[in-house]
Amino acid sequence: MNKIRKGDQVVVLTGRDKGKRGTVTLRVDEDHVVVEGVNMVKKHVKPNPMKGTTGGVIDKTMPIHQSNIAIWNAAAAKADRVGIKTLADGKRVRVFKSSGDEIKA
Repeated sequence: MNKIRKGDQVVVLTGRDKGKRGTVTLRVDEDHVVVEGVNMVKKHVKPNPMKGTTGGVIDKTMPIHQSNIAIWNAAAAKADRVGIKTLADGKRVRVFKSSGDEIKA
């Protein structure tokens, strides 16, 4: 079970974007996620008349390793760790480590 999923509010813990918050838009693989507005790079794009694209410099969001982000706990207004809890009916849910509250997804 992935502790950080698409649609989660996260905060960056390390790197040049430390402290920025955003929403996970994509899970690239097991370890990397794309967070909107975080890890932005400039990409030089050649024009391609066959595809109808113009050339220039564009801003692109690159993946970030999930160890460098933490889920945002809105109730406590801080970053938090995620734990897995098994309910009585056998269903597994994600919970905040600090409070034990279930993460709504």
